[in-house]
Amino acid sequence: MLQDIFGKVKTRMNDGTQGVSGMMNKFSTRSDLLFKCPRCGNVEIAEEFEKNLKVCSTCGYHSRITAEERMKITVDNGTFYEYDREMTSKNPIHFPDYEAKIAALQSLTGLRDAVVTGECSIEGERCAIGVMDSNFMMASMGSVVGEKITRLFERATEKRLPVVLFTASGGARMQEGIVSLMQMAKTSGAVARHSDAGLLYITVLTDPTTGGVTASFASLGDIILAEPKVLIGFAGRRVIEGTIKQRLPDDFQSAEFLLDHGFVDSIVTRSQLRSVLSHLLRLHTKGAANNV
Repeated sequence: MLQDIFGKVKTRMNDGTQGVSGMMNKFSTRSDLLFKCPRCGNVEIAEEFEKNLKVCSTCGYHSRITAEERMKITVDNGTFYEYDREMTSKNPIHFPDYEAKIAALQSLTGLRDAVVTGECSIEGERCAIGVMDSNFMMASMGSVVGEKITRLFERATEKRLPVVLFTASGGARMQEGIVSLMQMAKTSGAVARHSDAGLLYITVLTDPTTGGVTASFASLGDIILAEPKVLIGFAGRRVIEGTIKQRLPDDFQSAEFLLDHGFVDSIVTRSQLRSVLSHLLRLHTKGAANNV
């Protein structure tokens, strides 16, 4: 169902980097001295591209980054405490070679699964945080991703913390079958309980956010932000057009299209995200204090 989405993303958005948690990224190893933007063709020094937070200086293309890189540019130094670090996937439907694939990705990326969760401060504002990493099976949502996100919201509710969640996913993890689909309801229930407690949830949609993740916790934020021109959707273009028998706009699954139609509250560049998040968290903290 999502084949055409991934083909489009691969052609339009993939910059060809390995992007593996702190070690395998080709820019961080300096094996390539130049970066060529896949969108506009601009060529620049890779070191300058990194200094610009992996954003093209000509067209503003936002390259995918790892969970480790996201934490580094978002979280106050030394304030992150990780939840459920050792949690790892089983093979609930006995999918062939699934354990071997998980083990290989764990070794390659340094991650146990496709999301990192915990507590941190952002410019002094305390919050719970989750970051999905597309280098691990395209950040597909299996039992571990669903459980870690559910526990993130449960702990945030218990500690009365706001939640900031960076999403990036290909959707449900087919290797776990119905167990993967069940995570949509489980995570949504945890988000609802957090909301019922009067706590803030900020979603930041990054490239790409699709499938069951879009259809569950990614779309449930009190405030939904997105990086520029990222792909956001559920089913692929051909599936939707075949269902409604209409031609869709070329940009209908972009952050800008969703902003125009009320599904995204604001598009924020990577360089501004940290300050925007801290400002929103500060407003929430002050508002909660005034209501006590």
